[in-house]
Amino acid sequence: MLMTTVHVAASRPDAQFLAPNQIVPLLIGATVDEVERELVLQTLARCDGNRTRASRVLGLSVRTLRNKIRLYAASGIDVPAYQD
Repeated sequence: MLMTTVHVAASRPDAQFLAPNQIVPLLIGATVDEVERELVLQTLARCDGNRTRASRVLGLSVRTLRNKIRLYAASGIDVPAYQD
């Protein structure tokens, strides 16, 4: 249920125009790990699975992003694949 809230917040057509004080209430009830995971996965999807580009957008090293992806995949979470 919590991921649905996070997913809805991120997938709203007007999400890019929402101020942080409008987004935060949509995330209340989700854990930091859930919010981080959704942010990483949606950033990867928007970057067409390109780990280098996604790591730059997220402000992470490629190694850190790869480690997060490895954990998600080991947990059975579908991770966006690179698309040419």
